[in-house]
Amino acid sequence: MTTSDIIIIGGGPGGYVTAIRASQLGMKVTLIEANHLGGICLNWGCIPTKALLRSAEIVTNIKHAAEYGIQVKDFGFDLKKMVERSRGVSAQLSAGVKHLLKKNKVEVVDGFGKLMGKGKVEVTKDGKRVAELTAKHIVIATGARPRVLAGLEPDGKLIWTYKEAMVPDALPKSLLVVGSGAIGIEFASFYNALGVAVTVVEVMDRVMPIEDEEISAFAHKALEKRGLKIITKAVVKKLDKAKDSVTATIEKDGRATTQTFDRVIMAVGIVANIENIGLENTKAVIEKGHIKINEWSATDEAGLYAIGDVTAPPWLAHKASHEGVICVEKIMGAKDVHPLDLGNIPGCTYCTPQVASVGMSEAKAKAAGYQVRVGRFNFMGNGKAIATGEPEGMVKTVFDAKTGALLGAHMVGAEVTEMIQGFTIGRALETTEAELMHTVFPHPTISESMHEAVLDAYGRVVHM
Repeated sequence: MTTSDIIIIGGGPGGYVTAIRASQLGMKVTLIEANHLGGICLNWGCIPTKALLRSAEIVTNIKHAAEYGIQVKDFGFDLKKMVERSRGVSAQLSAGVKHLLKKNKVEVVDGFGKLMGKGKVEVTKDGKRVAELTAKHIVIATGARPRVLAGLEPDGKLIWTYKEAMVPDALPKSLLVVGSGAIGIEFASFYNALGVAVTVVEVMDRVMPIEDEEISAFAHKALEKRGLKIITKAVVKKLDKAKDSVTATIEKDGRATTQTFDRVIMAVGIVANIENIGLENTKAVIEKGHIKINEWSATDEAGLYAIGDVTAPPWLAHKASHEGVICVEKIMGAKDVHPLDLGNIPGCTYCTPQVASVGMSEAKAKAAGYQVRVGRFNFMGNGKAIATGEPEGMVKTVFDAKTGALLGAHMVGAEVTEMIQGFTIGRALETTEAELMHTVFPHPTISESMHEAVLDAYGRVVHM
């Protein structure tokens, strides 16, 4: 029986960051990971998809090279090498996590962790018990897996989840993507850039439905301009598999039609990994399929905590990491620990064009009872965007009309996933329109569009 101060079950971006911070605070830490350090994000999610999307971006740039006065002849690409590069990036970063954990003296146990009563965890590997651990504090960070819809189950060959979509042997000629959230739209963009005929089916009335309605509409139009076929307010009712194709029955406005595709990607959300980890041996409560926690990530079982995708949304790697840090800092009585403000967590989608946001949409702000002032700025008025050939985009800001507080910021276009952090810092500092209007933005940058969107909310926009 090995005793630690804290046991963390799961080595993804929530778990390993929590482990390192706990060690920094002087705790003896044991981390249990069943598969790959870095979790889904680093190995099968955020990171490898960005490597693939970077390859697709370069392909797109080469296709448009002539517009920049560059002649490219006999252009081609190697899908196998794209996938190899993506896997290599993941392997490099996973090894980096292993190094960081070792550097911070975190003991890593290879296997599946299961709660066996108060403060006890059993670890098994290949059906055999490999360790029995005890600790005063236990953090569950087991993440999530793709949601599976009855009758539309992925088979890994014709119907893919994100895992198969990330390592294709060959490009399909046609592809159906079910779901237009971040995962679905990013894969749709990747395959579309490589010349695949992509159709996206979304059950809601717009793509990326959690985003501000205006941004969603802008992105929809831009994606269609790039050749994607998007069907909203539609449901895939059935997938009939043939030897090397899938015929989808798609219902829209009460009318069912069929279309045949080479491959299908299911991207309809996630399910928390809460099974087989011994929660039945605790007082932890499950709400809507996720572990209920308080503002410090504590469950209803004393000494048991949960962070990341096993808890309520948003289901984002950076949210999981911060939850873990706050959790262990609270346990250790660190000064100036504050609960996580979910309204200050930015969201990014790395499709083309990119989409990013933080805070409330205009509709949610109004629904919350705010009188709002809204600013908009189109990239067509930005010199850097035009010079770099990226004039398609916009920034939208939402302010509280009474106090000037920045309620939300929403962007679509080139580099917005990098720029959103400016508004996120503003939100964290509880800034108002006054500070933002007096902030000097460097010229020429696309970030000047952020400034102009603030000015526009108060009738002071300059370049539009």
